[in-house]
Amino acid sequence: MKKIIVLAIALTVGSVVSAQMKTAVHLHENQADGTIIPKEIYGQFSEHLGSCIYGGLWVGPDSDIPNINGYRKDVFDALKRLQIPVLRWPGGCFADDYHWMDGIGPMEKRPKISNNNWGGTMEDNSFGTHEFLNLCEMLECQPYISGNVGSGTAEEMAKWVEYMTSDSKSTVADMRRANGREKPWNVKYFGIGNEAWGCGGNMRPEYYSDVFRRYTVYTRNFLETPLYKIASGACDYDYAWTETCMKMIGGRMSAIAVHYYSGVERSGDGTAASFDDYGYYNVLAKACGIEPCLLRHMEIMDRYDPDRNVDLIVDEWGTWWSVEPGTNPGHLFQQNTMRDAMVAALSLNIFQKYTKRIKMANIAQVVNVLQAMILTKGNQMVLTPTYHIFDMYRVHQDAEYIPAEYESEPILWTSKGNVPTLSVSASRKDGVMHVSIVNPSKDKTHTVLLDWDSFKSAKNVKVSGVILNAADVHDFNDFGQSPKIAPEEFKDMRRNSEGIEVKMPQASVVVLEIK
Repeated sequence: MKKIIVLAIALTVGSVVSAQMKTAVHLHENQADGTIIPKEIYGQFSEHLGSCIYGGLWVGPDSDIPNINGYRKDVFDALKRLQIPVLRWPGGCFADDYHWMDGIGPMEKRPKISNNNWGGTMEDNSFGTHEFLNLCEMLECQPYISGNVGSGTAEEMAKWVEYMTSDSKSTVADMRRANGREKPWNVKYFGIGNEAWGCGGNMRPEYYSDVFRRYTVYTRNFLETPLYKIASGACDYDYAWTETCMKMIGGRMSAIAVHYYSGVERSGDGTAASFDDYGYYNVLAKACGIEPCLLRHMEIMDRYDPDRNVDLIVDEWGTWWSVEPGTNPGHLFQQNTMRDAMVAALSLNIFQKYTKRIKMANIAQVVNVLQAMILTKGNQMVLTPTYHIFDMYRVHQDAEYIPAEYESEPILWTSKGNVPTLSVSASRKDGVMHVSIVNPSKDKTHTVLLDWDSFKSAKNVKVSGVILNAADVHDFNDFGQSPKIAPEEFKDMRRNSEGIEVKMPQASVVVLEIK
């Protein structure tokens, strides 16, 4: 498989490339080796944090806001359209404070708790195991449960697995039946703790490895498909954590996680919509920096697991800004601009290159928190630019990856590293190719000449496209206003003897369909 060619041209900070950039992109469709882009790359993360759950996914059956048995209808419909493949819950840091018995049984009898991780908000536990797993069934997505290692016990975790997945006549399984669910749920993904190096217990990797080994003994398989057990992995560049877990846990885990955020210098980066040119490229550079970070983690994994039996999961990623003025600092509510959409597109293009090892990625978070798909306010809802990127990229789910070859001058903007002048990812499914192209430049257009192995022999090629861009990279969709950013039909392309010429506006994302 040929790799993307990058010309390593040293540019000064804030340097300018030509006003109109041009790049030839060749798709090696004949070199596709059957590697499938798992739909779980487009996973979502839902935590008891701010209004992600209460007011976002869940309003309760007695709410004046239209709902389906308590699930907020406008949010549900939007997620249904998105075809989300997997949903992670209940955290995040909240997971290691969560005791599942608090969230079952009659709602009026469930204990109220203080969310000590996120703003001290009081929660009534009306959204618990049944509510989450039933929602996943309605959305036709896989649930991903994060188990409590930090403040819980192996017995508590074992009984939770039994409660959810056992079809026996045990006391625990009968408790589920008494609470209204006869058959077990199909729970595949199960995390043994979260961020064990921090809010999940402040552990050393050696200690956590032993804890993982002990807890997994008691998280037994009650279904035909065994539990897919996920180890709490590193934050960003903590390669020693990955090395230790691979050495001490090895094949006892199905996967190990990594967390990576862009824009985490919250005091310096400002709010989501407040940034200058440096702030724009600085965050895109940090987002692109996930590629060398993941490559280093995968290199470590390859040394201990050359057959790739252990998967890598990016189960938290996205942008992280200072909260919107006037909101609770512990609720992490932020707006979502065209810059966030660029981060999403660049990140997804990277993930799709490495799916021989990376099998899942869950953006943080699905509603009202960090880089959300959806924002709500009372009975109002808006779809963010990031939502539209995920909607446009749905075509890559479970498709065959096609290598792309092109040259790209790096834009060296910040200490975070380089921003490429172009990012391309391609796939094929049922004989149809889809190509996602990103022009990150905020002030330069980019002409792309696209061809593929069978281009010259193809007679009746039909190419259509959709584009997402904005008049200003600071633009966002706000409550009570017409959307400023939404996908539109893309028409600025034409065929010539060399390929399909695609004219990309500045700061734009285009997805082409080629039949």
